[in-house]
Amino acid sequence: MRARQEILERVAEANADFYHAIETGDLDLMERVWAHEEQAPDLVCVNPGWTLLRGRSEILRAWALIMANVPYIQYVLTDTHVGVSGEIAMVTCSENVLTAEDDSPGFVAGGQVVTTNLFVRVGQSWRLWSHHASPVMTDEDGDEDPTAGGATGGL
Repeated sequence: MRARQEILERVAEANADFYHAIETGDLDLMERVWAHEEQAPDLVCVNPGWTLLRGRSEILRAWALIMANVPYIQYVLTDTHVGVSGEIAMVTCSENVLTAEDDSPGFVAGGQVVTTNLFVRVGQSWRLWSHHASPVMTDEDGDEDPTAGGATGGL
């Protein structure tokens, strides 16, 4: 049981490294977080409002662009769940995001995104294989509750 807990903690640390890389604009850390194609074929990344990114170079290029153009971003993760099956791990969570989109003092926007991050074991480490983030539509957005009957939830 202790070994399983240690694995779950390592996966959680790899997930935290992903968000830390974004928050600090650390492209070197972002490169270490993502797997290489020989470790995990068909790497994919879906960010809200973006088309699907496929392949390590395309994904890292997009993150470099994001990190270079967002002066401030902070993630508060909630509802985090880590699951592991063999060499694959999945982390689901809600990203509560605060961001500044320009250099104006005090300008901060917020939003919530639900995310699934898949990791693959590489030696003793865990590397990101897939990141998929979808925005959460709230009543403030003018949408109905997606859990209510008949609502489309913005789809």
